[in-house]
Amino acid sequence: MTAAGAATAALAPALTACGSATPGGDKKLKLVAADYGDKPANSSKKYWDKLVHDFEKKHGGIKVDVEVYSWTEVDKRVADMVAAGKAPDLAQIGAYADFAAAGKLYSADQMISIPTQAEFISSIAKAGEVHRVQYGLPFVGSTRLLFFNKTLFRRAGVAKAPESWDEIVAAATKLKAAGVKIPFGLPFGPEEAPAETMLWMLGGGGGYTDNTGAYTIGTPENIKTFTWLRDELVGKGLTGPANPARTNRQDVFDGFTKGEVGMLHGHPTLMQQAKAQNIDFDMAPLPGIKGKANSTMGVADWMMAFKRNGHREEIGTFLDFVYSKDNVLSFTGQYRLLPVTTTASAAMRDSRADSDLWPFLDQLQNAEFYPADKTSWAKVSVAIKEKIGAAVQKGGDPSAILGEIQREAEAIENAGGQ
Repeated sequence: MTAAGAATAALAPALTACGSATPGGDKKLKLVAADYGDKPANSSKKYWDKLVHDFEKKHGGIKVDVEVYSWTEVDKRVADMVAAGKAPDLAQIGAYADFAAAGKLYSADQMISIPTQAEFISSIAKAGEVHRVQYGLPFVGSTRLLFFNKTLFRRAGVAKAPESWDEIVAAATKLKAAGVKIPFGLPFGPEEAPAETMLWMLGGGGGYTDNTGAYTIGTPENIKTFTWLRDELVGKGLTGPANPARTNRQDVFDGFTKGEVGMLHGHPTLMQQAKAQNIDFDMAPLPGIKGKANSTMGVADWMMAFKRNGHREEIGTFLDFVYSKDNVLSFTGQYRLLPVTTTASAAMRDSRADSDLWPFLDQLQNAEFYPADKTSWAKVSVAIKEKIGAAVQKGGDPSAILGEIQREAEAIENAGGQ
């Protein structure tokens, strides 16, 4: 999952030039980007068109063509271009590690200026490294908080947001008794399974990897977490009538905006959707097994630059412009996402108009990210989507299922991500 994956159709025609020279002698860069809008009126194409217009006015010798595709297709579009030997100069998509491992990308220090490199929030920049070299430039970020419906809480007599898993069960039990359809929204369907899994693992003191980067999916801490979910939430009927293994993120988001969900894990997009439906809600740090979780999950989308066309200097000039404070804030402000640079983050912190994003911003510095630096992660993520939901169903065996995913992850990692 990305920070805010859109589902709109491709809005830009395919371009044949890939980093070519224009007839006038200008260098032409090609950027393939993801669409964060949910309809043509707020397509990311409009953002990029304006940014490119402003850039070309200042840098007359460089032209930039931008293709924008929906999140459902943009990663594959770029992969197909690379496989056909027609890599774009730049791609703003969901993953970079495979391309970096294959030696196809410029490292950050080969293209962007030192001031731009220093601007990235350290925790996010580190998530863009492969073997301690940064290839993935974070583009935007988001974090997760616990959302809760204040109206339903009042009706059920729940005084405050839960801070521990025991308090989640106590609140959800009261919500169920008060007739709430879905006391806790639990999306382990394929859309959200890797994120929901990581959130609960972090709350239980576990995670996907250890400090050395080795997979830890099948550890006792994670098995304990999923056993608790199976027995204490799903087993007690506190997650509603649907099967969590087939429940997607947007399903529970929609339920929350209809007033049918008491609590769930959410990101800034849900905040926008709930406000649009006049839901009286609030947000709180994620509960953990014994108290507030030590950290939350961060999500970043990535910018990367391909070596194929050899336009290192022009790419660097363009990216320095992309990551200027005003341009970063223009994008994050429009789509209610989090800046990945320190100057833009400080500006958002000082802006009362962005106060609704401050709680998410507070979490970003210490957030933990997917192990996106591992070339195996893309395939491991697929395995999680396919299998993890069964661990929380009645009769599910968390130890066996997590162990199976662990073995598969190790095999993929040992095979070099293939």
